[in-house]
Amino acid sequence: SVPNRFVANTPEEASAQFKKLGGGTSCDVVIKAQVLSGGRGLGTFKNGFKGGVHMVTKEEDARDMAEKMLGEELVTKQNKDGIICNKVYLMERIYMRRELYLSILMDRGSGGPLLVASPFGGTSIEDVAASNPDAIFQLPISADATEIPSSTTAEMAQNLGFDEDHVGYDKIQTLMKNLYKMFIDLDCTQAELNPVAETPEGDVVVCDAKVNFDGNAEFRQSEIFARRDLTQEDPREVEASKYDLNYIGLDGNIGCMVNGAGLAMSTMDIITLKGGSPANFLDVGGGATETQVQKAFEILNADPKVQAILVNIFGGIMRCDVIAAGIINAAKEIGMKKPIVIRLQGTNVDAAKQLIEGCGFRMILAEDLEDAAAKAVGVADIARQANELHLGVKFEGFGL
Repeated sequence: SVPNRFVANTPEEASAQFKKLGGGTSCDVVIKAQVLSGGRGLGTFKNGFKGGVHMVTKEEDARDMAEKMLGEELVTKQNKDGIICNKVYLMERIYMRRELYLSILMDRGSGGPLLVASPFGGTSIEDVAASNPDAIFQLPISADATEIPSSTTAEMAQNLGFDEDHVGYDKIQTLMKNLYKMFIDLDCTQAELNPVAETPEGDVVVCDAKVNFDGNAEFRQSEIFARRDLTQEDPREVEASKYDLNYIGLDGNIGCMVNGAGLAMSTMDIITLKGGSPANFLDVGGGATETQVQKAFEILNADPKVQAILVNIFGGIMRCDVIAAGIINAAKEIGMKKPIVIRLQGTNVDAAKQLIEGCGFRMILAEDLEDAAAKAVGVADIARQANELHLGVKFEGFGL
């Protein structure tokens, strides 16, 4: 089962929903910042208000809490730059005998879904894994299983402390089976329930959840994907997805543009080994067009954290001259002002180098990845030190 709950978009709605829940009379109410981030309870809003999860016992408190949360950015350990809170979630308080953790995720190691559970829920599962790894139980499920086997749910129920004569023994197994059905039917990659509460009466109640869906299944899960809230995502990643670019923002200062996920990971690794820090993962794929390459550079150029850009292309399916043309178009149209280090190898590499040498913009060419990474780290460090000292530094051809 799940608690009674409502979503509110305004302080006035929060006040009304508090009354609907019977707050202050039949139950206490919990109000949560409805943001896509873990660690909300320990987060801090940029307006100074502490905590994204609070207990409220009065109608005016519900309104006041909502007013302090809505329209403000919540900084958590998962979102250090803050994430906007556009909605708050009000639910009845559940009195718990204990808190459990339960999830299903796709596991590369076992080649299928993996049932994961712990009798210590209510906190980050990563923290439990670090402090008490023996308290985390994992059971693989066959990739072609249409339902989770009863033997699997029975074993996991006992791992969680539900013996056969326990009032919650059948309830926790029913929850596992329902969770697996949802996981399969909705093309999930992860479905995490934390905490699952066991009440003093022996009921099993899901108090919070996080669900991830396979983006490749959007064509058959249109109803789910129609609910996507782009305000909760990195705007750079949203913009990149419009052009079929695989982009993930990171915290470093060297922007990366690479073709192929494996090569992208290797590029980030060698940047780190050379003493630098990647600002992103960006895979343009094997069939990128000039337009996609130009958009990739627009995203990198607009990122204030990026102080140098490293392009690492191994042209097999991807032609090096297409990459070069996209870079040059971006430099002409948006005025690239950040130093670019380029390593190109493979199909049409000579034509690409001719384009770059004759484009009128100075770009740093490298013969191999190690040389490219060293040069990118070097120019990024120069730019970083200049910014810290408030000095103007000009990289020839880029107006920096």
